[in-house]
Amino acid sequence: MIRLNLTAVPEWLDLAPGLRLLVAPLTTALMVSARADPAIEVMPDTATTEELALAMAKAVARRAVLDWEGVGDDVGNSLPVTPDGIDALLEIWPIFEAFQTQYVARGLILDAEKNVSAPLPTGPSAGATVIARRAKGAARTAPKD
Repeated sequence: MIRLNLTAVPEWLDLAPGLRLLVAPLTTALMVSARADPAIEVMPDTATTEELALAMAKAVARRAVLDWEGVGDDVGNSLPVTPDGIDALLEIWPIFEAFQTQYVARGLILDAEKNVSAPLPTGPSAGATVIARRAKGAARTAPKD
């Protein structure tokens, strides 16, 4: 069952001790906009899956992050949310992983749920259909040349 959140209000994500982000709802419009991000469009054909994942996460975050708490400069002054700041924040591995898990993955999990099917039996004939059955009591015969 899909549970719809019709309120569509921003929510706070706790990504690390003392760090939280206020994010917009993960909508189709946000994802489509992120896919059209200039940083994504200029990725070379030789880009690795990891490079594409990081670029996409940054594109999503630049659109989704509305505010944050616990982000400061090298002397401890709070910093405002900026595109460069978001990119720098996602360069920190545990923060990237937490953002992916708590925000982006929710949309991917929902997408995966629509692709489920019943498990298939195991073995070499898994998924095979029976095309002929021998009648009960019928004798087996060897093929004729």
